[in-house]
Amino acid sequence: MDKYQNKYRIPSARLQNWDYGSNGAYFITICTQNREHFFGDVVNGQMQLNELGQLAEKYWLEIPQHFSFIELGNFVVMPNHTHGILIIDKPANVTETPNVETRLIASLPSPTEIPITTEINGGFSGTKNPMFHNNISRIIRWYKGRCSFEMRKIHADFAWQSRFHDHIIRNAQSFENIQNYVQNNPLKWAEDKFYV
Repeated sequence: MDKYQNKYRIPSARLQNWDYGSNGAYFITICTQNREHFFGDVVNGQMQLNELGQLAEKYWLEIPQHFSFIELGNFVVMPNHTHGILIIDKPANVTETPNVETRLIASLPSPTEIPITTEINGGFSGTKNPMFHNNISRIIRWYKGRCSFEMRKIHADFAWQSRFHDHIIRNAQSFENIQNYVQNNPLKWAEDKFYV
């Protein structure tokens, strides 16, 4: 394991040479902390969403409203995780402009409203900071933050696992298999690796 600033750190599970802002389909799994059942129960092969589960579904369905270049594939909220397919479909030859946002709701002025003398600083990573770009990390950060903000009003202990799992879908057969897996997840809950 590598060290950063004299501390061990978990290496990234991301594919190192892949641009996670590039057009393509991505299978995303996000787990609750300690895989705690916050979102409801599977009854007779169907997911019965509780209030938190309904919020998890609501904000996933809102993703395209906040990120116009995203299309949604199949999606399911399970008792302790969510599965979904995000399809990035940006128009060709569009130059991406960094946009600074706060963590949850309010936005700072757009770059055109910021005085020219203001520099956008991405911390140690500079303009390579993934939160400045329209990519999977930024989308999931928005989703998890939005859900957490609202869910903690109902259940103060709600928390997501700190990371998320992604899989780049590389061909039509894989896309079809994953769509079916997501759709049938409640039916096969007892066999699921996240079943606890």
